[in-house]
Amino acid sequence: MTHKEIRKKFLDYFSSHDHTVVPSSSLVPPPTDESVLLTTAGMQQFKPHLMGESNALEDFGNVRLVSIQKCFRTSDVEEVGDETHHTFFEMLGNFSVGDYFKDVAIPLAWNFLTKEAGLDPSRMFVTIFSGEKGISKDSEARKIWEQEVPGIEVREQGSEDNFWGPPGKTGPCGPSSEIHYVLDDGREVELWNLVFMEYYKDEEGNFTKLKQQNIDTGMGMERLTLILQGKDSVFETDLFTPLLDEIKKIAEVGEELDESSLRSLRIIADHVRGGVFLTGDGVTPLNVGRGYVLRRILRRAILHGRLLGINGYFLLEPVRKVIEIYKEFYPKLGEREKEIQQIIEDEEQKFSRALTRGLREMEKMGKDIDAFMLYDTYGFPLELTQELAKSRGFEVDVEEFETKLEKQREKARAAAKQMEGAKEKIAPQHTSAHLLNAALKVVLGPHVRQAGQHLEAARFRHDFTFDRKVTPQELKKVENLVNEKIKEDLPVKKIATTYEKAKELGAEALFKETYVKAKDITLYHIGDVPGSSFSKELCAGPHVTHTAEIGKFEIIKEESAGSGVRRIYGRALPK
Repeated sequence: MTHKEIRKKFLDYFSSHDHTVVPSSSLVPPPTDESVLLTTAGMQQFKPHLMGESNALEDFGNVRLVSIQKCFRTSDVEEVGDETHHTFFEMLGNFSVGDYFKDVAIPLAWNFLTKEAGLDPSRMFVTIFSGEKGISKDSEARKIWEQEVPGIEVREQGSEDNFWGPPGKTGPCGPSSEIHYVLDDGREVELWNLVFMEYYKDEEGNFTKLKQQNIDTGMGMERLTLILQGKDSVFETDLFTPLLDEIKKIAEVGEELDESSLRSLRIIADHVRGGVFLTGDGVTPLNVGRGYVLRRILRRAILHGRLLGINGYFLLEPVRKVIEIYKEFYPKLGEREKEIQQIIEDEEQKFSRALTRGLREMEKMGKDIDAFMLYDTYGFPLELTQELAKSRGFEVDVEEFETKLEKQREKARAAAKQMEGAKEKIAPQHTSAHLLNAALKVVLGPHVRQAGQHLEAARFRHDFTFDRKVTPQELKKVENLVNEKIKEDLPVKKIATTYEKAKELGAEALFKETYVKAKDITLYHIGDVPGSSFSKELCAGPHVTHTAEIGKFEIIKEESAGSGVRRIYGRALPK
């Protein structure tokens, strides 16, 4: 059964059981959800519905839903290269928002696996929650399993294995029942996780009952494909073989490979696949946040290409192959193919030049590796330097790296303080920059993120994440919107708050890590009420008190500021 047939069979099965197919959401969570950096589970797009905050019937026309969700987890990046770990993966899932519960979810899952997918029942067993954290053992799930599948083996496990969620620090969660499959070699693999979502975990780690009982299930596409295609490794399935064949051709290697070369091949395949999907969802290579995740995996792929003996640029062909494999199910990849190629090609060219020089410099260092110098001068992510050092039997002094990085940040903060004497002159420019940032999100889309800023008395520079040139028409719309808000003479207000409260209001922060650790922070909002304000950002000021004080705003020019980052020079013209 091909991966295309598996997708169709799964969605058709649940459609026939009155579920509505919902397309995958973006790998970039909406601005209202900062609980995770990237989408890591199928339930994330349904989180407000599962918590009773949104109406699934209004939004999807049904309370029974099914999806195949793009997911990305960064926790296992260093493990990628073996037979089982991945960064990007797809999650097959069915969901019930306050409708059916365990008595329907368990038979639905079992019947799909045994009757639709044709798996041997004797090679499966299930686990249930044994009870913990003040939550009772799931005797109800055991009873349903034993009634539905007489004689099935039911194992009891604690919260580490059988209590799911939330994907962030807080959110909906609940006990789970996992269906396991025994492979030909005797390995037991978790195949499908059925979560009986009925609790909410708060900041203090307390559990309270949700307004409704929900079902949230997740089954890895890669793992199901491995089982149905009878392979020993996911990299042997049709999700990966066309891509691996392309990389082997470029590297000019045969089928018989040593473990090191095989690991490099798998890393390149996984990271290129993940990089294509991240780029396709608007992520661009940066040194912070999700942009850093993309930069890290692309640079790691480039490094492992070099280790395989590939000396030139090589990522474009594997990129095309990933798009070819997936564009039928994810048409956006085909629509954005040229943009995806351009962003990844730019990053490859930029890093390949630095990699050659950086590797030479690292050779000279011997065992005394200066990770900060390699990061600051050649763009080596710390993790990449650690991996290279480990392969040579050396260790990296992470504490020294962090100390030097903090010193660099202190210098930047000191430079910013030197500007404080010009506060009154800078204020109109600063408030204009906030208005510009908000206007860009309105015109270009909510995925736009501030990537840098420089304020002067007569003008300012604003960098933002965007993967193409902004058209003159779009720039005019942005400029007009800013001037419209200036004419409205909106109040510019400052409130003291916490990072968590500011996050709930949807405030943006350029230096997020600075605010997360701070107890009291300042939020500036342009408009009467923070929640409904046109602009809200964590910021130390200074600002004008009303937007009319800005006078008029104009965009001087727009240009590239690097791969995936655009730059606008603008100015306020106070009367």
